[in-house]
Amino acid sequence: MAIVAVSVTPIGTGETSVSRYVAAAEKVLREYPNLRYRLDPMFTTIEGDLREIFECIIRMHDAVAAMGAGRISSVIKVDDRRDK
Repeated sequence: MAIVAVSVTPIGTGETSVSRYVAAAEKVLREYPNLRYRLDPMFTTIEGDLREIFECIIRMHDAVAAMGAGRISSVIKVDDRRDK
C-alpha cells in the first residue's frame, strides 16, 4: 500500500484560478474506486496500489493537458511501505 502526494499544476493558462483544472483531475480520481484520496490546498493525497496510483496520475496529467494547458508541472512524493 502506498501513500502519494501529487500536485498537477497548469502553467501559462492566463488565469490565476486553477479550480477547473483541479475539478478535471478529481473527475479522473473518481474513476478509481480502489483508491482513497483527499484534496488539500497544496496537494492531493492518494492511498492505494502504487501502480494504479501512477496510472491515475498519468490520466490526471492528461486531463489537465486536454483542457489546453500548454505546460504542466507535476510534483509527486511517494511513501511506499512494503513491510506490512
